[in-house]
Parts: sequence; structure tokens; C-alpha cells
Amino acid sequence: MNKSNHTVSEFLLLGFPDVTGFRAIILFTAILLVYIVTLMINSMVMVLVSIKPQLHSPMYFFLQQLSFSEFVFLTIVIPNMLHVIWLEGATISVRSCIIQAYLYCASGCTECHLLTVMAYDRYLAICRTLHYHTIMDTRLQKILVIYCWFCGPYVINHFFCDLAPFVELTCSLKTELKLMILIGAVPIMVIPFISVIISYLCVFITILGISSAKGRKKTFSTCSSHLTVVTMYYGTLNTIYMVPANGDTLTLSKLLSFLYIAITPLFNPIIYCLRNQEMRAVIEKLFRVTNNRCNAILKTKLVT
Repeated sequence: MNKSNHTVSEFLLLGFPDVTGFRAIILFTAILLVYIVTLMINSMVMVLVSIKPQLHSPMYFFLQQLSFSEFVFLTIVIPNMLHVIWLEGATISVRSCIIQAYLYCASGCTECHLLTVMAYDRYLAICRTLHYHTIMDTRLQKILVIYCWFCGPYVINHFFCDLAPFVELTCSLKTELKLMILIGAVPIMVIPFISVIISYLCVFITILGISSAKGRKKTFSTCSSHLTVVTMYYGTLNTIYMVPANGDTLTLSKLLSFLYIAITPLFNPIIYCLRNQEMRAVIEKLFRVTNNRCNAILKTKLVT
């Protein structure tokens, strides 16, 4: 920490103070593997949606944007997290900390709004089936996506510049800052969350109105993946920011932050790939073609 005339130029990120030595190497390796696998899976989703005509629909277009959002979200936090874990604590300049906190919040807001847009898409597909393609045309898809994107110790007991511990460092106006954040969360989190609930209430009412059990199951399967992702997203997010992170709960808060930042983006595309028939069929075909090509190349080399 450098101080000059009481001006702070750096913060110290503690990371996981209790994890040192060999345990820190294991944690570093595990997070690095999760990071690489998550980037690969999300990249695969983005590429498949771009090149496969059967995936050129609004639902997969928004899924592609969600994968890109998570790609950016991970890259903002994980490399610096690995740096902090490897060094068992590292400094970060005030400017870099503010930039990271801003980008983290911005990408989190983008993901939140994308999930809301995807819920609206499912509402139109199930409740307004006949008018779905008329309403959810290419122009509206692009508009919706553009909307989505666009005095204490100077030590942060966290592995990145999260907003909550950052605010705790302020020597004055702490209550006012927390109030501003709470007010700002209304259009960013609360309204999208209410919109998701309303969309799914309409969806469930429509599903219950379907006479056959097979029809209800088939219709529900089209939105079950998104519903699972939304539950994971808001569940971890509300737990992180609604529960006070101090004392004994600080370690739990950091663990939940890690789950939200690293594990959720890993599971999201996996859930969509496993629970969606079209996506699963494309992936199976891709692996089958790749396997056949590898076998053909291997046979050619054996013959020669």
C-alpha cells in the first residue's frame, strides 16, 4: 500500500488467506482448469450457433449472447484471481480496481438482462405461438441485445474488486453509498427479476391449459433449461449480496462469489446442451463427424 498525503494508490487483495502452500497450488490448478473448460464450452456454443442453420432461431441467438457475456465476465475476474492466489495476496492500483469493479458490475447487469430477454422469448414462444416469429423478428432481437450490453485499512479481503468490500473501505458516506447501490439495483436486478417471474407465470398458466400430459411435458421442456439457469443465477446472486459479508460469513461469501463467477458460467452452457434436443443433436453430429475424420486419417497413415 502506498500513501502520499493520505492519498491511496493501491489496494491489497488478500484472496484466500487460509489457503497457502500446496493447497494454494491445488486451488490455482483447479480454478485454471475450470476457467479453460468454461471458455472452451462457451466458445463452442457461440461457434455452433453461428455455423449451424438449425440453430438460427431467437432462442439460440440469445444463448450465444449469454455465452459471450459469460466469456467476458470470466475474463474480467479469473486471470486476476489466479494472480492473487499464486502470490497468496497481491496489490492492485486504485484505477485498476475501479475499472474491474465497473466491468464486473456491467457484465453482471448484461447477463441479468439477457436472462430476462430469454424469459420474454419463452413467453412469446409458448403464450403467443402464432405471433412469435412476427413479434420476435431479427430487428427486435438486435434491439434487445443492444439494450442488454449497452478511511479504514486499504486491504480488500477478497480475490477481486467486488463492489461490497470496496464500499466498506470508504471512510465517509458509507450509508449513502449503500443506499445508492440499493436504489440502482432496482432497475438492474429487481425489475428484470419481476419480469422473469411474470413471464413464467404466464408460461405456466398456458402449460396448465394444455389438455394432454405429453403436450404439457413437451412445452415445458422448451423452457426448463432457461428456468434452471435463472434459478442458479438469482439464487447465488441473492445469497451473495443479501447476506451481510462480515466475520464468520466472509469466507462463505467468497466461496459463493467463486461459485457465481466460475462455476455458474461453466454449468449454464452444459445445462442448455444436455437438456435441449436440437443443441444435443448438433453436438453429437459434430463429435461423430470429427471421430470419422480422425479414424479416416488414422487408417490412411496406417496404410501408407
